[in-house]
Amino acid sequence: MPYLPNFYRKIMHRRVFQTAIVLLLQVALVLGAWAQPAAALTPEQQLLSEAWRIVSRSYVDDSFNSKNWWSIREKAVKQPLKDRQQTYTAIQGMLANLDDPFTRLLKPEQYRSLQVNTSGELTGVGLQIAIDPETNTLTVVAPLTDSPADKAGIQPLDRILKIDGTPTSELSLDEAATRMRGRIGTPVTLTLGREGRDAAEEIELVRDRIALNPVYAELQSGADKLPLGYIRLSQFSANATQEVAHAIDRLEKQGATSYILDLRNNPGGLLQAGIEIARLWIDSGTIVYTVNRQGITGSFEAYGGALTDDPLIVLVNKGTASASEILAGALQDNGRAQLVGEKTFGKGLIQSLFDLSDGSGLAVTVAKYETPNHTDINKLGIAPDRVVPLESITRDQIGTSADLQYQAALELLKEKTVMAKMAVETASTQTMSASADGRE
Repeated sequence: MPYLPNFYRKIMHRRVFQTAIVLLLQVALVLGAWAQPAAALTPEQQLLSEAWRIVSRSYVDDSFNSKNWWSIREKAVKQPLKDRQQTYTAIQGMLANLDDPFTRLLKPEQYRSLQVNTSGELTGVGLQIAIDPETNTLTVVAPLTDSPADKAGIQPLDRILKIDGTPTSELSLDEAATRMRGRIGTPVTLTLGREGRDAAEEIELVRDRIALNPVYAELQSGADKLPLGYIRLSQFSANATQEVAHAIDRLEKQGATSYILDLRNNPGGLLQAGIEIARLWIDSGTIVYTVNRQGITGSFEAYGGALTDDPLIVLVNKGTASASEILAGALQDNGRAQLVGEKTFGKGLIQSLFDLSDGSGLAVTVAKYETPNHTDINKLGIAPDRVVPLESITRDQIGTSADLQYQAALELLKEKTVMAKMAVETASTQTMSASADGRE
């Protein structure tokens, strides 16, 4: 080993020692920088990060609409979030990158209203609304039965252009819903566009209490004057399954021999309610498939709890959406019922609600669903077995001679009854013939 004077050896030792200190400081700085942001986040930044994490873990599309989801968070957190409203705006901007109108922020009041909408009653005009993903316009899915909107003649697929003069293009879905809610007796003016009309129309509605009893049922006279059970389901709320079960039980005791289930203008609601109501009609088979972000398919099955096996026709139209389509698709694909009417709305996505720490919430698309035949109906809808366009009718004309879709359902039930009689007669003739052959 080459000889070094003591002087040089001391200098080298000092440099090695200094270099070690510098390296240790650099490691400490890196580790400190890595840990610092979590501790230094303001309450507003923490809320934004909380929303980001929920979407990151749950959203159905793990490419996040082909966007860098981490980069979107970093950009959002660096904004000057001085108050809660600015934080909400930043969260909404972050979610807008997904280009999914169903994944959205629900401010505390909106979140409470949505929870009431599926479990109790509310005050407003009674409209189920959505953002049309193709035109990005606020669109009517369906008016709720006997609501101010229903009585004013507002129809599915009407476009809501303004609310009290404010263009809906400037409002989020939930902001528009909030503006239409309000105290009983107060007015709100909607500017509507409708296909086939050249000019927009202004309609003043008076807010009222919206009853959420989802089922109307009565015994009617069907094919060949046989007792017919007519059930109209307007929404899949928390009590919908129980109400439909009670209706079927009552109609069975009254002697119903066939059924018409009316899902027209039913905008959906709770997924579980749609599944449970399908089980009231189907003894066995798949009701719906769900597909999550990993592409893993789950399913919900019927398990022998059907309350009746009588012939069934389901009425559908452009306002039949979401959970209604799950039910209609299950009944159609399992051969339990035929669909009559128009192609349905086409909402094949499933949202879950997530609480945020300040009382607000997130509605996040967590999966898509497929019918039992693995049909993805999102933006496509379900085609009925018998297409029957419906002319504009009043609420009082539903289920009458003016209701062409209802009349078509009666005719189809009559055909089923005739075919069933022919099958019984044929079987009886064959049995008698076989007996005669045996005697000879």
